[in-house]
Amino acid sequence: MKPIINWFEQHQKPCLFKKYIGFDCPGCGMQTSFIQLLKANFIESIKAYPPLIPIIILFVLLLLHIIFKFKNGTNILKYWFIFTIGITIFTYIYKIIFIN
Repeated sequence: MKPIINWFEQHQKPCLFKKYIGFDCPGCGMQTSFIQLLKANFIESIKAYPPLIPIIILFVLLLLHIIFKFKNGTNILKYWFIFTIGITIFTYIYKIIFIN
């Protein structure tokens, strides 16, 4: 696992939105958060980018629904998507107002 983490750390890409516009995009911090999650630093991962875990859960739910065709899978996906977008928007606005 260590070589994978090292590879991710060495190949992080800069945010072009931040580079050209001058402030963070809604996805800034996701790479760092993912690396912290791979290192099992859950608190640091959440601090770097809170929506990452709900996004991962969303993709897992999507894959499970595609494979097993759950009866209410589309509703679960729809509400989880709305929840994830809500967290993303809330944390982005919070970051813009209070942190930057």
